Amino acid sequence: MLNATAPGAASLSGRIDMASCSGLAQPLAQLAAQGPLRLDLSGVETADSAALALLLSARRAAAAAGHPLTLSGIPAGLATLAGLYNLEPLLRAGD
Repeated sequence: MLNATAPGAASLSGRIDMASCSGLAQPLAQLAAQGPLRLDLSGVETADSAALALLLSARRAAAAAGHPLTLSGIPAGLATLAGLYNLEPLLRAGD
C-alpha cells in the first residue's frame, strides 16, 4: 500500500510483490516526479524482486524530473535481496 503522508513524503507498507506492484508503479512514479520525495519502507512486511523493480522505476521517474528520492526504513530482507542483485546503491539513504 502506498500512502502520501505529507508533502514530499510517502510510505509503502504490507506485501510489496509481483501481485501488488502493478497497482503501485504509476502512483509511485507520479509522486517521485512531482518533487523531492522521502519514501518510508519501514511498513513493508515482505518484498520480492518486483519491489526492487518498483523502486528502480521510482528512481528513474525522480531522476528524469530532476528530483531526489530518499529511502528510509529499509527492511533487512529487501536489503539482502538488493545485495543479491548487486543493487545496494538503489537502497542508499539520501541522494
